[in-house]
Amino acid sequence: MSGGFGFDPGDPEAFKDAPLFRELQRVMSASSGPVNWELARQVGVANAVEAGPDLEPSEGDLRMLEEAVRVAELHVGRSTGLAAPGDVAQVHAVRRAGWVNANAESLKSLLEPAARRLTDAIERSAGDQLPPEMAQLSGFLRQLSPLLLGTQVGQVLGMLAQRVLGQYDIAVPRSGPGQLLFVVPNLVAFERDWSLDPREFRTLVALHEVTHRFEFAQGWARDRFQELLDDYLSTLKLDVEAMQGRLATLDPTDPQALQQLAESEEGLFWADLDDEQRLKLGRIQAFMAAAEGYGDHVMEALGAELLGTYPRIEEAMKRYREGEHGDPVFERLLGVEMKREQYRRGRAFCEVVVEQTDEVTLARMWDSADAMPSLPELDEPRLWLARTV
Repeated sequence: MSGGFGFDPGDPEAFKDAPLFRELQRVMSASSGPVNWELARQVGVANAVEAGPDLEPSEGDLRMLEEAVRVAELHVGRSTGLAAPGDVAQVHAVRRAGWVNANAESLKSLLEPAARRLTDAIERSAGDQLPPEMAQLSGFLRQLSPLLLGTQVGQVLGMLAQRVLGQYDIAVPRSGPGQLLFVVPNLVAFERDWSLDPREFRTLVALHEVTHRFEFAQGWARDRFQELLDDYLSTLKLDVEAMQGRLATLDPTDPQALQQLAESEEGLFWADLDDEQRLKLGRIQAFMAAAEGYGDHVMEALGAELLGTYPRIEEAMKRYREGEHGDPVFERLLGVEMKREQYRRGRAFCEVVVEQTDEVTLARMWDSADAMPSLPELDEPRLWLARTV
C-alpha cells in the first residue's frame, strides 16, 4: 500500500532509502509531545538571523529599557486604573535568537494543548473518512505531525523575530514569571531607519508592553483565553480531503518537501467550520481584538501625552504596520483568522468608549471574562456601555 506517497507509511524499512525521513526518524526519537520544540527552536533561530546582524545588547540598552518600563508602569497604572501585577517585571534586552528561544518556551503551554487536539482530530478524521487502503496513514500522520508542527512553529517564530520589537507583539496571556522582552537589534534598526530618538521610541514600545502585562495580570485572563481556544479546538472538524491532497504531494526523497509544506501560508490544518465553530471562533477573535486594541489605545494616548517626538514616531509605526495583514501564530498554526483590521476594530471601540466616558470606565472590560466586549459590541460600543456601565 503506497497511499499516494510512493512508500508504505506502516513499514519502517520504507524509510531507509529516503534521506529526508532518515533524518526525521532521528529527530522524532527525541520528541515526546505534540510539537517538536527543539526543532522549532532550531528552525526559528536559523530564520531569525536572516534579518542581518544579531548583536548582543549592551548594558546601556538594558538600563534604558529598564527606565522606560518603570516610567511606563507609573503612567499605565495612573491612566487606566488597572491594578499593577503582583510581581516586579523582569526586563530583558535580547537578540532575535533570544526572542525565539524565550517564546518557544512561553508559548509551549498555550500551543501544546491545541497541537494535541489537532493531532487527535487528524487521527479521528482520518480513521473515519479515509478509505480502507489508506488506514495506516493516520498512524503515519501521528508520527509526522510533531515535526510538521515544530517546523511550522519555528518558521513563524523566525519570521516574526526579524521584525518584532517586544514580547507582546504576540499579544496573548503567558504562563511563567512576569518578564518583558525587548528585541534590541530590531529597535536599533527601526530607530536608525526612521531617525528616531531611542529613549522616546523605547518608552513608547514599553508603554505597549506594560499595558499588555497589566491586562493579562488579571487573574481570569489567561484561563479564559485558554478556555476559548480549547472550546474551539474540542469540536474542530478537519477537511480530510484537502489534507490528503496536500500530503499526497509529499516526496520522501526530496529534502525540501517538509520545509515547503511547513512554510505554506495555508498552514498545516484545514478546518471545516460550521455555524457553531464560527461562533466559537468569533469569541477568540473578540478577545484578541479587544486585548490588542486596548494595548494600542493606551500606548497611543500616553505616547501623545508624554513624548515630544510622538507625531514622528506615530507616522513610523503606522508605516511599519502597513505590511502586517494578520497574526501568523494563530492563522498558520491554529487556523484562527486574525486580520489587522480586527485589531483596528478593537482600538476604535476603545476610542469611542473613552470619548463617551473615560479611561477608567473603559478599563472595566478587564474586570472579568463577562465584561469583555463581544464582536457585535466591538462594532457598536454603546451596546457594551449599556450592558456594563
